[in-house]
Amino acid sequence: MASFGWKRKIGEKVSKATSQQFEAEAADDKDLADDDDDADWVHAAKRRKEILLEDCVKKSKELKDEGANLAEKRRYREAIRKWDEALQLTPEDATLYEMKSQVLMSLHEMFPAVHAAEMAVQRNPRSWDAWQTLGRAQLGLGEIALAIRSFQVSLHIFPMNPEVWKEDLSWARKLHEQQKATKTEAVQALAKEKELTQESIPDYDFESDEIVAVCAAIAEKEKAVSAAKTVVIVSASGTVETVTEKENYPTTPDETLFIRAR
Repeated sequence: MASFGWKRKIGEKVSKATSQQFEAEAADDKDLADDDDDADWVHAAKRRKEILLEDCVKKSKELKDEGANLAEKRRYREAIRKWDEALQLTPEDATLYEMKSQVLMSLHEMFPAVHAAEMAVQRNPRSWDAWQTLGRAQLGLGEIALAIRSFQVSLHIFPMNPEVWKEDLSWARKLHEQQKATKTEAVQALAKEKELTQESIPDYDFESDEIVAVCAAIAEKEKAVSAAKTVVIVSASGTVETVTEKENYPTTPDETLFIRAR
């Protein structure tokens, strides 16, 4: 009698392999789905940032235009406040700093004007008008040599600008020449004053023959004066008489008749 034994069905093996393959594919699909979710999130974040930047630029431009309108009406302080708000949104906008520098010069605040113009040049070194504004601010501060350099840089960027060439640079060079002339005159006046001071105290040679002769003559004269002394005598009756006393004649008139007055 044949024995009966249990055998694994071929279909079970196939079903298990298929199941494992399905599970693997499902896992891959899940990973892809997760990757897609991550990509969507990053894209959404970038898009939100772009929108935010666009809003900042748009708002900054509105504030810039408002400030420009206020500056044209000479409401300079209000214009500066508008531009400061715009700089909070777009801190790399060189035009805002350049406009702010112009207004500060109109308010005669030269130190802040130079600082604002320097910020504009730092953010946009290729801006010829930023260099022009910096030169004007430096000129207002009395830094003529620095102003000439700034105007030259502006012309190097935009050589065909007649305003910088004919007005700014020409005026700065004229002031520089006047400054040099003033310094030269001051040095010459100081040298002349020093020369006059030296001439007022001559350097005498006290051992020369002329000086010795003068000193001898003065000594002889003093000796003659001391040899003959003059005395004023007032008599009892009020008569005034001048008597010369000599060394060899020391006697005086009768004291009963005269009273010595000096």
